[in-house]
Amino acid sequence: MVDATEEKESAGVRLAVTKTKKLYIGGEFPRSESGRSFPLIAKESGKFYANIAQASRKDARNAVEVARKAAGSWAKKTAYNRGQILYRMAEMLEARLGEISTELSFVSGIKLADAEHEVEAAVDRLVWYSGWCDKFQQLAGNHNPVAGSYFNFSVLEPTGVVVAVCPQFAPVLGFISQIAPIIAGGNSVIAIVNEENPAVVVSLAEIIATSDLPGGVINILTGYRKEILPPLAAHMDINALDLCGLDSALREEAEKAATANVKRVRHKRWNSIADLYGENGQKLDYITDFQEYKTIWHPIGV
Repeated sequence: MVDATEEKESAGVRLAVTKTKKLYIGGEFPRSESGRSFPLIAKESGKFYANIAQASRKDARNAVEVARKAAGSWAKKTAYNRGQILYRMAEMLEARLGEISTELSFVSGIKLADAEHEVEAAVDRLVWYSGWCDKFQQLAGNHNPVAGSYFNFSVLEPTGVVVAVCPQFAPVLGFISQIAPIIAGGNSVIAIVNEENPAVVVSLAEIIATSDLPGGVINILTGYRKEILPPLAAHMDINALDLCGLDSALREEAEKAATANVKRVRHKRWNSIADLYGENGQKLDYITDFQEYKTIWHPIGV
């Protein structure tokens, strides 16, 4: 008679499917054109968790191309429609809260309760910015008093394509807090995500890809900032940089490169997790930071 243990051993042991976290460009999940990747080790167990695609300069240029194509149509959508799509992203993130929280806890080595708290805060942040999509124009725009027979209006228009360097801490809440106000204002974004824990953000891309958000509005590059950021900062089809949490040397290099076409540059919003959860975590200013003011003069009819 064959023992049950012997029967199981003879059948072989099932090997786990090795995870490969790819880039997110133009609504698709390509590997890096260079074929490079690097291993991500889970802090909780010290074991291999996934291979992470290492984006190249060519991948960055591809992201700029699709982000530019998407920017025009996204900006033309009604503010109400943009708000609906951000709200849909919040719904889908909440539906997968358990999955994302478990991955965040396992890879980052934080308690599951803390991971759930972070993902819940990210859901709330998406809802908050979705509500501002069709309201910030009324507060930030203006009917200006002038001495003459003219109406004078200041209205806001999206800056265009924004490169966002996400903070190294709180990968889920940091990513959402940075990209939500950018896209709420009608811009497209290329996010260079947390080098230490990029896996969870790529999982968020699966939510983005099925949330009615047009492909190319959000693009996610994983890899090393020192390789990806400088060519993007110098790219003439990038309109703005959001350099959150960069070290001074790389930030200065990016700022100098940005002067070539006078890019708008913002940085130093959050220095810690406490900043993300506090009053600095969400502000109307984070939307208007990437808006251009257009002033319209119109004669008063007699």
